[in-house]
Amino acid sequence: MGFIEEIKRRRTFAIISHPDAGKTTLTEKLLLFGGAIHVAGAVKSNKIKKTATSDFMEIEKQRGISVATSVMGFEYDGYKVNILDTPGHQDFAEDTFRTLTAVDSVIIVVDAAKGVESQTRKLMEVCRMRNTPVMVFINKLDRPSKDPFDLLDEVEEELNIKVRPLSWPIGNGPQFKGVYNIYNKGLYLFTPNQQVLDEGINFSDVNSPAIEEYISKDAADVLREEVELVEGVYPEFKVQDYLDAKLAPVFFGSALNNFGVRELLECFLQIAPTPLPSQTESRLVNPDEPKFSGFVFKIHANMDPNHRNRLAFVKVCSGKFERNTNYLHVRLGKNMKFSSPTAFMAQKKSIVDEAYPGDIIGIPDSGNFKIGDSLTSGEKMQFKGLPSFSPELFRYIENADPMKSKQLSKGIDQLMDEGVAQLFVSQFNGRKIIGTVGALQFEVIQYRLLHEYGASCRYDAINLYKACWLKTDNMEELQDFKKRKSQYMAKDKSGRDVFLADSSYMLQMAQNNFKNIEFHFTSEF
Repeated sequence: MGFIEEIKRRRTFAIISHPDAGKTTLTEKLLLFGGAIHVAGAVKSNKIKKTATSDFMEIEKQRGISVATSVMGFEYDGYKVNILDTPGHQDFAEDTFRTLTAVDSVIIVVDAAKGVESQTRKLMEVCRMRNTPVMVFINKLDRPSKDPFDLLDEVEEELNIKVRPLSWPIGNGPQFKGVYNIYNKGLYLFTPNQQVLDEGINFSDVNSPAIEEYISKDAADVLREEVELVEGVYPEFKVQDYLDAKLAPVFFGSALNNFGVRELLECFLQIAPTPLPSQTESRLVNPDEPKFSGFVFKIHANMDPNHRNRLAFVKVCSGKFERNTNYLHVRLGKNMKFSSPTAFMAQKKSIVDEAYPGDIIGIPDSGNFKIGDSLTSGEKMQFKGLPSFSPELFRYIENADPMKSKQLSKGIDQLMDEGVAQLFVSQFNGRKIIGTVGALQFEVIQYRLLHEYGASCRYDAINLYKACWLKTDNMEELQDFKKRKSQYMAKDKSGRDVFLADSSYMLQMAQNNFKNIEFHFTSEF
């Protein structure tokens, strides 16, 4: 197969949602179709012994939530599918924001009983900023849920995007009979607690009386009426509108019961975008360029706790990546070759000899990579769009076991490289400060330091409002500012000056008094 054909058959997407909407369950069912796994696991660790494939960290299995993005690839029907399952919990939103820079499209999962929730709104804003095409899967139809028209109104209003249903539910909860696929004109009947996949029954016309052989006359009448309403109220589905991120196709189903998932997958593979161009600081990089380029969007320490290994996740943007070939690490300015790049199936890895645009590869890392680093065939360029956000919660981190200070220091270093949280060193008293976007991250850091590095830590309270990165051409004013605010100055992991304001009033005063200094709330400026 030629280079261009390889690019065209790739689909790289993220699944995002509010916690508990069924995102990881949907991922599991998609993997089941690709033959990548043979038994789907449940996410809730107390209900079933087999945990979800994409939740592989010990803390995820215990809590029954995803705390890190996991990457999975499989082949289906001639397509190469790369799924990134993201954490839904808002405390890990930063990992999700970064993941969205590495995908070409997104599937949003919405709980049919709860509708659109706050975290979904936030993530949709990131998709809108990047013009990422989205598809919506309304899940848990086998439970009592809201009226489908109300759900569609809510999706339009809350996510600020036009919708077009491509499948339609027949009842919900105990009365859930199945879905009618508007896109390919098929009826799919639901059998509770059955994981077997029914082949759809083709009906080119929903008004055909033969439908009543499969569902009751009343249910068929309601379905006809509602499908007619859908055709009249919602815009005609045009693939280009979806690709331009102006319209979101909507599917209904129940991921837990493997229902409606195949229709979603098959339509998605037909219409979803192939790998898209990537923006660098100097130019736009097209996937079909012959020379290799890619960027690191995630680093994960201890994928295998027995070996203390780190992996840098690289998104291939152009050209063909080949094993044992020299590539330029742009930030360090040196050539590197990789003998064991890997492809993923959550934590199961296999060595790959080559990868194409759209693929995600894992490169074993001994500390050379940071999030946002570029790898190229020689061209010096820096990919854009991988910021660190200003943390909202801060604590001093202290060593709880003096015998393990080396392990603690190494652990903090590696976890901060992952982007789990940010480390600041106070210039006033030399103490280390951890900044996060959510309280749960402190717990995850403490847990992972203990279980992965054998180091125990404790936290001390510190009252801070915001971390700001500083930028100015007026060095005299910057020195004056640093002198006056010396007890609030810190350095981040890259050695840049950071101002830690303890209140919004203090920040406002600083901005008013030092007009030549820019205060930035993301590290990318």
